[in-house]
Amino acid sequence: MGFTVIKGGLETTVQDYPGRKGAFGMGFPPSGPIDHWSFRLANVLVGNPPGAAALECAFIGPVLRADRDAVIALTGADMKATLDGAPVPLWESIAVHAGQTLALGSAVTGARTYIAFAGGIEVAPFLESRATFVIGACGGLEGAALKEGQSIPLRDVGATAPSRRLRDGVRPPSPAGGVWEIEVVAGPNDDWIDEAGKRRFLTSDWRLSSKSNRVGFRLDGPDWTFTAKATDKAPENGEHPSNVIDHGYPIGAINLCGQTPIILMVDTLTLGGFINPYTVPTCAWWKLGQSRPNEIYRFREVTVAAAQAERRRIATLCTEDSLAPGEQDGGRA
Repeated sequence: MGFTVIKGGLETTVQDYPGRKGAFGMGFPPSGPIDHWSFRLANVLVGNPPGAAALECAFIGPVLRADRDAVIALTGADMKATLDGAPVPLWESIAVHAGQTLALGSAVTGARTYIAFAGGIEVAPFLESRATFVIGACGGLEGAALKEGQSIPLRDVGATAPSRRLRDGVRPPSPAGGVWEIEVVAGPNDDWIDEAGKRRFLTSDWRLSSKSNRVGFRLDGPDWTFTAKATDKAPENGEHPSNVIDHGYPIGAINLCGQTPIILMVDTLTLGGFINPYTVPTCAWWKLGQSRPNEIYRFREVTVAAAQAERRRIATLCTEDSLAPGEQDGGRA
């Protein structure tokens, strides 16, 4: 027993972190949460391992009825959640009793809310992950977003203490005025873009298109310019300067489809015939996960070492040590 889905929301899926690893070569992307920082903190708040299966709710959240007593935590976007009509706080764990209704609305800040349940969601793993890959119809609950009438099964782990909170400075910061500074590293195909094109990319405002999803985030901005490598090439590389012989795509790559950059996300394709001049490292994916259509990206180039250091810093925050003093006992009552 767990929760019954009254309304599924716009796209509410079961995810785990880091998702489905090692299967990209077989055509299965990792999936998992886009904002993995908020996702892991939700689990920490209910006493779970940071990567335990939980819900990702995109833009409009679900309505769920509790079929048993539970402890939950909501993080990420503010969807004005209520429990039997009373406001539910973000970034702390709360008790829910059997028969109560948890209702999430439209996001007023951010884009994705995460709901963790003490014990985690107990669904059958696919390729060693419970993450939902909707296009592949696998993982999660029946390989799809939540539907009315479904039951969300939870692991039975006994009583868990509610009212756990985080220390100051642990939560992801919000951007100013809907403008996001997004880290990128050069490559793998940065040598196909000329110096003017690189400067233009790093100094321009890029608007997030509404034609974006967990496969790719489409950006609107200025045109790109190319080196001779992109224009004076063998015919098998394709006609347009952005075309190249099919090759593997890194997740997070800024894939240049003609003149349209698309950031390849957690449910992306494995390969194709377009260049990838820059890549958004995993340490910045949480920003992508909370950005909304028509908000602005400004890209800042960093080294691989700097990106790895930031990833490690975020990981240290997604542990029991990030709980407020007096609440680092594992959360078991």
